[in-house]
Amino acid sequence: MPARASIPPMRAIRALAVALLLALVVAGCGGGGKKSGAGSQTSTVGQGPLRIGLVTDTGQLNDHGFNQLAYAGLLRAEKVLGVKGRVYQSASAADYVPNLSAFAREGYDLVISVGFDQAAAVAKAAAAYPKTHFAIVDVSNADLTGKPSNVRGLIFKEQEAGYLAGYAAALQLKGTPEPHVIGSVGGEKQPPVDRYIAGYQAGAKAADPTIKLLNGYSQDWVDQAKCKELALEQIQSGAKVVFAVAGGCGLGVLDAAKEQKVWAIGVDADQGYLGKQVLTSALKKVDQSVFLTIQDVKDGTFKGGEDSVFGLDRDGVGVGKFSPAAKAGLAAAVAKVRQQIISGVVKDIPTTVP
Repeated sequence: MPARASIPPMRAIRALAVALLLALVVAGCGGGGKKSGAGSQTSTVGQGPLRIGLVTDTGQLNDHGFNQLAYAGLLRAEKVLGVKGRVYQSASAADYVPNLSAFAREGYDLVISVGFDQAAAVAKAAAAYPKTHFAIVDVSNADLTGKPSNVRGLIFKEQEAGYLAGYAAALQLKGTPEPHVIGSVGGEKQPPVDRYIAGYQAGAKAADPTIKLLNGYSQDWVDQAKCKELALEQIQSGAKVVFAVAGGCGLGVLDAAKEQKVWAIGVDADQGYLGKQVLTSALKKVDQSVFLTIQDVKDGTFKGGEDSVFGLDRDGVGVGKFSPAAKAGLAAAVAKVRQQIISGVVKDIPTTVP
């Protein structure tokens, strides 16, 4: 079993969350105690507050992205719904099945898995523990092996958030010396990553059909140096805006932009606090999806075997605050496009990248 590890500081979560973190979170695999046989579990129904387990991917809770957002949703559910939560951090992919299984054996009412990389592990754990409710961020139930009836997929219309970010990027460059070039750095070529990037590219083209697009993948979610190197290469090739779609690794993109005095676009969480070079952020409101899913379990309305889909119409995606150094009127222009997407005037936003 993986060893337990301490939690790194979380600068983006307020003091209350930090205090709760010390009491709530146990890192690493929770299966170090007495084991049950495969598929056995202890029910907690009628024995007190609902217990919710959260399993991070290898990006860890301080990724300034969707692991951290998922945790924020859990904290909100503790405060508002009165549930009890616990987090297992995964040091490597080998920890996924043990961490998920540990929660199931202990009779947790819902086990939430964060990230596309856990798809195979969730399918395996769900099959072994069919009485446990599972939810997975960024994966459709239809894409899980066996389409397990006890798993709900939490998926997002990242292309809508990406479209707004790309539209903003292109408008910000209008009136500046040409050529106009924007870049993007993905962690891995996965569907949620490419939905962001495809939308970003489409939005930029809608605002400026002549804009040049650059894109690359770090093949890493953690190592900031890898993302920074890719971003620097794109900046050297003329990119004046770089979009980070790579979890904690993507912080290197924001750093490269700051260093080279160009614009960056954050992802998942509002990363504007990392500097004025962050033009805006493409938001994926994982915290909202986690909270609503926990609420469904509490209300008795949770259903597996299907997906919950979060787009602009459900306030599940969006853009963050704009840099104080952004062009005047940029936020208003993007807000107008947001309404056009919701109303259907702008539709059929691409979801794949060649």
